[in-house]
Amino acid sequence: MSIKVVTLVHDIYEDLELWYPAIRLREEGVDVKLAGPEAGKTYKGKNGLPAKADISFDDLNAEEFDGVLIPGGYAPDKLRRNNKVTDFIKKMNDAVKPVGIICHAGWVAISAGILRDRKATSVGAIKDDMKNAGVQWIDEAVVQDKNLISSRTPADLHLYMKSYIEQLHNSK
Repeated sequence: MSIKVVTLVHDIYEDLELWYPAIRLREEGVDVKLAGPEAGKTYKGKNGLPAKADISFDDLNAEEFDGVLIPGGYAPDKLRRNNKVTDFIKKMNDAVKPVGIICHAGWVAISAGILRDRKATSVGAIKDDMKNAGVQWIDEAVVQDKNLISSRTPADLHLYMKSYIEQLHNSK
């Protein structure tokens, strides 16, 4: 059984929050694609690590992917303004496929309209944004509400990915 996950990328993503999950999923045999504004373009993380987009946001199709991951950093502020991204996140959530958000990625989920009346966490800096979007915000390393897996910071990545991988396998 082939599992395919897409990770969203844009400039100034949090390096660890993109690469650690991508590597962990690949270790599990998951086909991980990076989607950015332009296919083939390289985007730089906050610490300078490059990430080349395999596909563009125009190519996002919820039927083709089993899960989605949104890294934090400053990239979510750009991602949330793209209707193709927010529409895709809404479709993935509506299909009850795993949606992983960490750090500032909650902004994308807010703009996609998928957080009202759900439990989630984020970096403390956007706690008020999350609450204002109708989230029951919980300060824990990982908070799972059905298909939504959320986490706070890179320090929580090992627990975040354990929960995400478990949800990914359970949803197949």
